[in-house]
Amino acid sequence: MEKTKILIVDDNKDVLYGLKIILELENFEVAGLCTNAKEAIEFLEKRHADVVLMDIRMPVMDEIEGTFNIKVRFPSVRVIILTTFCEEDYIKKSLSFGADGYILKSSDAQHIIDTIHAVLDGKVVIDKETALFVANSLKKDFQNHSINENKLKNLSERELEIARLIAQGYSNKDISKILFISEGTVRNYISSILEKLELKNRTQIAVYYFSNM
Repeated sequence: MEKTKILIVDDNKDVLYGLKIILELENFEVAGLCTNAKEAIEFLEKRHADVVLMDIRMPVMDEIEGTFNIKVRFPSVRVIILTTFCEEDYIKKSLSFGADGYILKSSDAQHIIDTIHAVLDGKVVIDKETALFVANSLKKDFQNHSINENKLKNLSERELEIARLIAQGYSNKDISKILFISEGTVRNYISSILEKLELKNRTQIAVYYFSNM
């Protein structure tokens, strides 16, 4: 069975090699090590990776621009932001540009491994600390701009149920099994949810749900 290929992107060499050891012990293949997002994109132009583990605030091209470019040019690649920073602007932009996961470097090795498996299954992973931070931040934004409308009320009962399952990290396949509907039907519901909430991707659905429930 072919191993999952991971590309690690961090400007700290100790972090690069530390993560490499952890991942290889878990039977992942570390496809490459890069020190910034520009190098990562150049790598992906020539070689394949299933998952990119990427730090924040790197030189040359930061993770926000990097995430956007990777998701546009290599849509099948999962991007996990792994960082020491829990900062509002970086988190919001990373998630809005399609990051599949956002976890802190303080996470233990098993949580990192579990996150990789989860995003490969099509799930969105936001660790609890980050999710609470984003939710509280968004609530403040709504209050500061007098935007009190909760658009979740525009969703049907089934759409709200699917939004909840997305926020809990379930993939389309998982949701189809839980609700006894086809994956195609799940995708149709998600398209409707995105339109009604005026969002771009399932990660934003998860964040919006957390911030309004």
